[in-house]
Amino acid sequence: MKQKKVSWLIATLFTSPLLVQQAFAQEAAAPAATGDIQQVNVTGIRASVRNALAAKEASNSIVEVVSSEDIGKLPDTTIAESLARLPGLSSGLDRGNASQIVARGMGPRFIGATLNGRELASSEPNRAVRFEQFPSESISGATVYKTQSADLVEGGVATTIDLQTVSPLRYNGRQINLKADALYYPLAKEIPGADKTAPRIGGVYIDQFANKTIGAAIAFSYQDQPSVQKNIQHWGFNENTADQVVAGGKTGKAPWGFQDEARHGKDKRSSVLGKVEFKPNNDVLITADTYYAQAKIDERGLQHWVDGVGNWGGTNSAAFSNLDVRDGYIVGGTINNASLINNDFKYVQDTSVAASGLNGKFTAGDWKVETDLSTSHARRGSQWSDIRQYANGGVPVSWSFTGDERQVYSYGIDSTNPANFVAPTLYVDKNGQVKDLLNAVSVSAARPIENSIISRLKIGIRASDREKSYHQTTWTLSPLAGSTIPSSAYETVNVSGFPGFFALKDFDGTVSSAFGANALNPNGQTRESWQVQGDAVAGWKVKERSTSAYVQGDLDGEAFGKTYRGNVGVRLVHTKQTGYGVQPQANNVLADTSDGTSYTEILPSMNLIFNMDEAQERQIRFSVARAMSRAPIDEMRGSRNLSVNTDTSQPLTGSAGNPQLKPMMANQLDLAYQWYFAKGSLLSAGVFYKQVQRYIAITTEQATFNGRVATVTRSVNGEGGNIRGLELAYQQAFTSLPAPFDGLGIASNYAYTNSSIREQVPTTNPFPVEGLMKHNGGVTLWYEKAGYEARLSANYHSEFVRNPSWDAGKLLVNDAETYVTLNLAKQLTPNLQLRFGIDNLTNQKAVYTSGNIPYQQEVTEFGRRYNLGLSFKL
Repeated sequence: MKQKKVSWLIATLFTSPLLVQQAFAQEAAAPAATGDIQQVNVTGIRASVRNALAAKEASNSIVEVVSSEDIGKLPDTTIAESLARLPGLSSGLDRGNASQIVARGMGPRFIGATLNGRELASSEPNRAVRFEQFPSESISGATVYKTQSADLVEGGVATTIDLQTVSPLRYNGRQINLKADALYYPLAKEIPGADKTAPRIGGVYIDQFANKTIGAAIAFSYQDQPSVQKNIQHWGFNENTADQVVAGGKTGKAPWGFQDEARHGKDKRSSVLGKVEFKPNNDVLITADTYYAQAKIDERGLQHWVDGVGNWGGTNSAAFSNLDVRDGYIVGGTINNASLINNDFKYVQDTSVAASGLNGKFTAGDWKVETDLSTSHARRGSQWSDIRQYANGGVPVSWSFTGDERQVYSYGIDSTNPANFVAPTLYVDKNGQVKDLLNAVSVSAARPIENSIISRLKIGIRASDREKSYHQTTWTLSPLAGSTIPSSAYETVNVSGFPGFFALKDFDGTVSSAFGANALNPNGQTRESWQVQGDAVAGWKVKERSTSAYVQGDLDGEAFGKTYRGNVGVRLVHTKQTGYGVQPQANNVLADTSDGTSYTEILPSMNLIFNMDEAQERQIRFSVARAMSRAPIDEMRGSRNLSVNTDTSQPLTGSAGNPQLKPMMANQLDLAYQWYFAKGSLLSAGVFYKQVQRYIAITTEQATFNGRVATVTRSVNGEGGNIRGLELAYQQAFTSLPAPFDGLGIASNYAYTNSSIREQVPTTNPFPVEGLMKHNGGVTLWYEKAGYEARLSANYHSEFVRNPSWDAGKLLVNDAETYVTLNLAKQLTPNLQLRFGIDNLTNQKAVYTSGNIPYQQEVTEFGRRYNLGLSFKL
């Protein structure tokens, strides 16, 4: 109910902006005081708002803009947080940070991402870009293109998000900005061993040389973010009638089991940007830039697995009692013979993204020519290793998972005593490696056209070559002969709200002594046949080569007494793709496989802006286009991956690629009214409609592996459907109020989105399209006056379907969330500013629901984050 109230509160803001303006009209109409005219230097939040609206107003497309309020001083830690507050946009969380963007009711598969106009490689298995890898020091702004134009790189049906790095020649003189913050995570108090505090530093240096013909910029950042989270998740239910439990006069579908987790560790993120511009004259500008970001995660964690609860074949009903059955599902009760596992795990991940380019802009007569050469490379290496210990015999377990975040459970043994558990086994579950290399070259040329409806003609070509691959190694080790782990090597770990754990005091040291010095090294491991097979079929490679060409005309004229501007054009795209992999055959035979397809698409587009008054304050914007989003790369693989296990009582599950996937296409229409009624002020309303074709949906099929039936998920091009929505925005700087209230401002937005597209899972009552948020909006109240800055933001979204894991077939419902942040700042001297902030002020948890079953929930708590810092500018 609280979530609905927030949604209605945001929506009602758009019934009152005119009343608000009228309330201050009398004050604004008062005669100005006489005296000398003083120059006002607008900086900070107000400057950011004005610059963003100026760019939005000047664009020939329907866009949203994030503008730095000052060099090196975006209002958020990363660009992801800023993007998530824009109209129609939101994000999913990863380790408590805004990460992948959702826009206009569509998930990351529909989002195109570029850096300085160049497509980016991704360390994710698909194409999705993690926007939290771009710290505020490296980014000077971002433009979100909600409508298409022919000169945009194809790939974003929902939006194309272009991140811009700083241009040093646009600044006058040397600029230096340094930031240092201390971060505090209160949730760490509940998890023994977790760090509560961590540092964050960053800076930007800009200068010009040789009579301002050479400009240089260097930016860096480093953040040692504690990784802390608590998680409880339900695994699912037996849906077959033969597996139902009958006990105590009640009948219901048995749960598979559940797990809890407490995690802590380091999430170290660093980045560096270098950029040089050379402008010997007005006809030449050459730019070379490189960006590199790295994230190193090193986490320790503890889990309890409650397994063996499933009533496979209906043979375990006698073990159940005190059943709580709701809607046919057993959501609570007691079982006397569950399998309890204590998992002491370590997770490490090393991710890097590099992007470099050389750009030249030249004027030759009437022609302006631009050439661009770029390369982008992403890597991701990760390893999960755990010391797994099973309890001795069956364990009594009582539980109550009734939905609405209620997750109560207890065990019938002392779960902190290693003596109650058998000897440990080391599992290294996926030492995985992702590599992505993307090279591109483009040439474009533009010239003005006189005495024509087209004021400027622009043509261009682009070619790209991309190769992405994944491979993994999995192994299991028992202790070395004669080696045991003494009880003195363990310690008891009590986490608030969880049953107690036991953990190794020195994970690496104990693993080395008990399992061998190279126990965590994938090279030379002796693996079981099912692990060799599983790793082979999990690996894949995809090659994609694309060429495109476009022609676009800029429009500028007058019709029906109104001036107009815009563009019209067409983009032609040809792509060839091949997916490679391994598929299991009969009798444990593995066969290499490859397949692919090619396609050619024509993408016309037109954007028109009609100015309704001479000052161009009131605008009607119209856009029509055909857009495309390519299939996620990992879903184009040639392999079939099965979760092979030796327990024949449980079904096999897996996923398969589809190298013949075609891109998702959309015919789309946008119409918007925008009123820029004062500096830094906007009232707008817009509608959009997208008819999506060849929607890539996840389906299930049956396969046979070694005589066992397996349920395999794979992606297919479906029929599609429509996505439609309404977007409202209101923002205003109340400069006409009497002091000190003239420093107030508001930015608010609300979006409603609906769709006829359905996923193909679950088979009964399928999910709506991934990313669809029916309600999404936010309110930001800000104040800036006399060296003080304050900003309070609340962003809400209703539930939506997302895929938060690497498994393309794992769609979950992300419940409604309201995310609140507070930022305060005080200018101590002209060069020094003190800052304080709180992220996730209300301690919003991430809640996922599976399979349209309200009792099958996963709840993750990341906690609040505090920061105290200083900014220095010279």
